[in-house]
Amino acid sequence: MKAIVQRRYGSPDVLEFTDVEQPVPADREVLVRVRAASVDARDWHVLRGDPYVARPSADLGWRRPNVPIRGTDFAGTVEALGPAVTGVQLGDEVYGEAPGAFAEYVAVRAQSFETKPTNLSHEQAAAIPLAANTALIGLRDTAKLQPGQRLLINGASGGVGTFAVQIGKALGAEVTGVCSTGNVDLVRSLGADDVVDYRQTDFSRTGQKYDVVLDLVGNRSLTALRRALVRRGTLLLSGGGLFTGGSLFGPLGLIVRGKLSAPFVPQRVALFNAVPSRGNLATLRDFAEAGKLTPVVDRTYPLAAAADAMRHIETGHARAKVVITV
Repeated sequence: MKAIVQRRYGSPDVLEFTDVEQPVPADREVLVRVRAASVDARDWHVLRGDPYVARPSADLGWRRPNVPIRGTDFAGTVEALGPAVTGVQLGDEVYGEAPGAFAEYVAVRAQSFETKPTNLSHEQAAAIPLAANTALIGLRDTAKLQPGQRLLINGASGGVGTFAVQIGKALGAEVTGVCSTGNVDLVRSLGADDVVDYRQTDFSRTGQKYDVVLDLVGNRSLTALRRALVRRGTLLLSGGGLFTGGSLFGPLGLIVRGKLSAPFVPQRVALFNAVPSRGNLATLRDFAEAGKLTPVVDRTYPLAAAADAMRHIETGHARAKVVITV
């Protein structure tokens, strides 16, 4: 089968469109014929091996990625079943997360996929899993966002941000999105009650206070982020950022500082880990089918042009999600 393989860290030029052995599903896995996959911030982190302190992790290795085939988010059809898999049929349309999704086929653990939203294309469905799950876990589970609370999202036009705006509204919050001038109309169209153009206004100095601030960019100090919170508000810190030539800590620097300062400030500084969840995929599917969640796809690329998709992501000008068709 064809796949996008990475044998060393570097620019998108290191990605190879090449033939690899087709995976065989294990006992509790299914084999999915991939129809679409999406690019996440984690993909360029793995591509570049950045930040350096993360290289001992499960995704990264010291000199090369631990998983050679790039990609995580996918949508497609079930082609084969592992012996211990039940409740799934051949031909089912599914979506979810699995290492090695930039390929014609991917083996997926049973707990990491769900039935695809019936009202979405494969390209739209592939845009959901990691980014929307991140927003859902952060807002619903970690911040415990309540109806009527005020939520500010720094980075509202990005992959996670566009889902966070919609999930915040679905949870009953009053949502303010922060983005660039060119994305104001997009964020407003997703349901944001207010939009702040960061090129014109510093949201941390408007005097407005929020119950929850979700930072997806890492371009503000902890002091500035906390200044936008009510006294007992919650600051949610998530990784992301842009490649700037390699870094020791990258977005982890702000997260570490936030964790160290948490015991000494009145606001709650919260970190969270977006673990793949079949239950969350079902919730996101229900949101999509109810019209509460609509993926925004900036542009699509064929599998052979995955390197071009990564280049577009690294420019920092991608709106919402970039999708690869297979």
